[in-house]
Amino acid sequence: MYNKAMKFIINYWRNPSGKAPVEKYIDDIDNKEERAEILATLNGIQQHGTDAIGVEFRQIEGKLWELKIKSHGNQHRIFYAVQKGKEMFLLHAYLKKTPRAPMNEMETAKKRMKQLREAEK
Repeated sequence: MYNKAMKFIINYWRNPSGKAPVEKYIDDIDNKEERAEILATLNGIQQHGTDAIGVEFRQIEGKLWELKIKSHGNQHRIFYAVQKGKEMFLLHAYLKKTPRAPMNEMETAKKRMKQLREAEK
């Protein structure tokens, strides 16, 4: 049976002052090619969903998920949550340097996910 990949609408989570931390994280990447690759990967997720090339999807816990994107020898991680079926909210991003996700990075993502859920009510 053919299983069509789920496509997403990508949104950047914004804090109460309107800033989008993941958008800033991507903008702050010095290497233009690396930045372009990450943006192309996010575009691929919107077009091809879970079949997008160059990214791995991993469930962290409950509704908190992680995108794994490798580019120019770096491992970028972007935590996200899905709302209303197919809206992907990018919550928090960091450059992976250790085997496990640092707890403070995960806690930041969980806090933002909680704020996202509360704002939806």
